[in-house]
Amino acid sequence: MAPGPGLALLLLLLLPAAVTGQAASQDNCTCSTNKMTICSRDTPGGRCRCVALGSGVEVDCSTLTAKCLLLKARVKATKSGRMLVRPSEHALVDNDGLYDPDCDPEGRFKARQCNQTSVCWCVNSVGVRRTDKGDLSLRCDELVRTHHILIDLRHRPAARAFNHSDLDAELRRLFRERYRLPPRFLAAVHYERPTIQIELRQNASQKAPGDVDIADAAYYFERDVKGESLFPGRGGLDVSVRGEPLLVERALVYYLDEKPPQFSMKRLTGGLIAVIVVVVVALVAGLVVLVISNRRRSGKYRKVEIKELGELRKAPSL
Repeated sequence: MAPGPGLALLLLLLLPAAVTGQAASQDNCTCSTNKMTICSRDTPGGRCRCVALGSGVEVDCSTLTAKCLLLKARVKATKSGRMLVRPSEHALVDNDGLYDPDCDPEGRFKARQCNQTSVCWCVNSVGVRRTDKGDLSLRCDELVRTHHILIDLRHRPAARAFNHSDLDAELRRLFRERYRLPPRFLAAVHYERPTIQIELRQNASQKAPGDVDIADAAYYFERDVKGESLFPGRGGLDVSVRGEPLLVERALVYYLDEKPPQFSMKRLTGGLIAVIVVVVVALVAGLVVLVISNRRRSGKYRKVEIKELGELRKAPSL
């Protein structure tokens, strides 16, 4: 039976909407792991190609984007167990803030970074400075790998402490599913209320092709904690442990390289230098007091000896 005039008219009205919806779904070309990209299709209905802002480097949206490219994009956007771990004395903290990095074709940091005023420094594989700053003559012979990252968190007051096993399991799930980090690279989760520490370890020999780098996973996590998620359509960290939300109020990240950093005394803060000076002055003063005391004692002994010798001479001979 042929459709009536009303039904035919309805089909004619719905057809353009269906075609438009199908075209919109085909044109839904975005990067699911990096919102700081520009995406387009080579041809209508073809492959979706995404490039990072600031560098124009094509990124693989099936995994995390390299930190170097993310920092460059941010600069472009701006212009436009239970025991806690003590960070190593060689651990570095990113205190230099945001800068426009030089990246190699694979998105990794170049060993030497410079700013627009010809000031240069050497960085590790995470992009954190590991030497004093110099001029254009500064040489950085190799890119030293960061193989151990310690993420130190402090959560907001909760009704009760989290169960360590539940917290450990939830954070491992988060890094495995959200940041796509293979479980073997999350070495440990430590917890002493209200401090949480996450240890990531990954040597160059352990990292297989296609594995997410611990530096990239740590950076994505840090941006989530600070409410500046790199994932499209997401705000910040959304983690619950047995129904109790994990609300983080402070985050510090320490980086330990395969080789110690190369800083001179210029890196020491004024307060630390003052402490060193006080200690040295105290040691010198102590030595001076010790020498003077010894001299006084030896002088007294000589006086006693001379007095005793004189008394012996005065004594009548038998």
